[in-house]
This record gives sequence, C-alpha cells and structure tokens, in this order.
Amino acid sequence: MPRIESAPDAKTRILDAAERLFMENGYAATSIRMITGAAGVPVALVNYHFGTKQGLMEAVYQRALGSRGGSRVSYLDKLELDAAGKPIAVDVLVDAFLSSALRLTRKDSISGEVFKQLIGRAFYEPGPGTEAFFPAEYREAVDRYRQAFMRTLPHLSQDDVVWRMYFFVGIVAYAMAGKDVMRMTETYSLADAGNPEGIMARLRPFVVAGFLAPEGSLPTAVGI
Repeated sequence: MPRIESAPDAKTRILDAAERLFMENGYAATSIRMITGAAGVPVALVNYHFGTKQGLMEAVYQRALGSRGGSRVSYLDKLELDAAGKPIAVDVLVDAFLSSALRLTRKDSISGEVFKQLIGRAFYEPGPGTEAFFPAEYREAVDRYRQAFMRTLPHLSQDDVVWRMYFFVGIVAYAMAGKDVMRMTETYSLADAGNPEGIMARLRPFVVAGFLAPEGSLPTAVGI
C-alpha cells in the first residue's frame, strides 16, 4: 500500500486551492480533481485529510471563521459578565454582533474580500445543504445571541425573537456578501457602498428598531 504524504504544507495547499476555486466557481461547479490539480497533490490526499468534498468545504469555512479562540461569543461573554445577570440592552447586543461580523472581514488568515465572497456563495448559490458548511460553533454563537435577546425582550415570544434573529443574521450576511442583486448601490451611487464599517453603521439603527418593534401579527386581508 503506497505511503500517503501528510505534510502540513500539502494540506494547506489543498485548502488554499479549494478556497480560491469555491470562491470563483461555487461548490457544485468545483470538482475534487480541479482542486488537487491546482494544489499539485494526488486525489488521495483530499480523502486522507478531509474525507469528502463536503468535508473539505467545511474545513474551508472553519478556517475562515476561526477557532474557538477567536469566538463570536467572546465579547458577549464579557458583556454578560459585566451585566451580572441583568438583561443587556438591545443596541449593545446588536453592536456586539455587528462588531463580530466586521472582525471576520478583517481576519489576517483570510482576506476580507475572499471571506465575503465565500459567505455570498454559501447563502446565495443554488443548491441544498450549503448551510451545513458553517461550523457548529457559529450556529451555537447565533443561539447564544438568541438567548440574550430573549432575556432582554421578555414580552416577545420565542417565535418573534427567532424571526427577528433570522432577519438580522440574513441582512448581515447579505450586506457582508456584497450581493447587490437589485443594483441599488450602483443605481443611486450610495455613500459607504463597499465599505463594511459604513454599511454596518447604517444597518445598526434599522436592526435595533426592528428588535424594539411591538409584537406584530399578520394584517387581515381586505377584499379577498
């Protein structure tokens, strides 16, 4: 049985090639052979290090999102410690989440532009299952924020809080990905277009107002 090379630089080359090709072509259109050809390694090394193509994609996102040491909840942990069991204000929670998103676009291990394009591929590329690429730690971080918002907004049902979190996370992902499908930033030459800090600053009051809105219900249809 041939010896399988497992040098760290080979694994890194695979991740680098996969990151670039997934970003350029999307998940479905990128084959393992394309990746190994770009990385200059045998196909067996992908199986050895990552198991499957999906395992490789998960590893690409894991590297982009960072380990527990760069956790999305580290600042939330500090806020909750300082609050000593009291609810944290909505605007403070929103700021913490947005600051975390901005840090991801400025990570040293992966350029902000590449990360934003990977996010765009995950959320907007046709095909099922792309949400599975996000590590469990990321999903856990979103749930930690859900719990914090529920403590801060006890008059809202869990359904209301989860829907507002759903809209919040979706808007942030859309803004980070730079997928202006309606071409509004181009049509109106908006200030701060392409500037993550400026976009998040403009997003903040919109999101805060959404969380603070009264509990709603679907309007009654008229004339139907």
